[in-house]
Amino acid sequence: MNYEALFSLANASVMPAWLLLAFFPNSRATSIVAHSFLYPVLLASLYLFLLVGTWGGDGGMGSLAEVRQGFSRDGVLLLGWVHYLVFDLFVGAWMVRDAKDLGIRHALIIPSLLLTLMLGPIGLMTYVAIRWWRSRKLLL
Repeated sequence: MNYEALFSLANASVMPAWLLLAFFPNSRATSIVAHSFLYPVLLASLYLFLLVGTWGGDGGMGSLAEVRQGFSRDGVLLLGWVHYLVFDLFVGAWMVRDAKDLGIRHALIIPSLLLTLMLGPIGLMTYVAIRWWRSRKLLL
């Protein structure tokens, strides 16, 4: 299996959704592409394919050494990467919808979107700070 090609395909596949979220948050295309379950389900299909293809073998989740051993295989490493892509995009889409619902100017959250794309939890943390600063609402 060509994991490099699947890696490139997975990375490229999410970029249109991220660009729509950042630059066209209110467009119909963004609604269809980024706010529907289209991308998460498509990437989840790739995830399931990789999961079945890499099931078994060395590694586990009981210790850091076991996780390291499992992620030493390219298929498992790609499986983990697709996991990040799915959930980071899901969080980014939620941030755009949530900011709109709270009346937070979109320009204020673009840095959080970029950080979510690149550094996942850091982007979410910055958005939560902006959310609190602009609306005084916590996530509850």
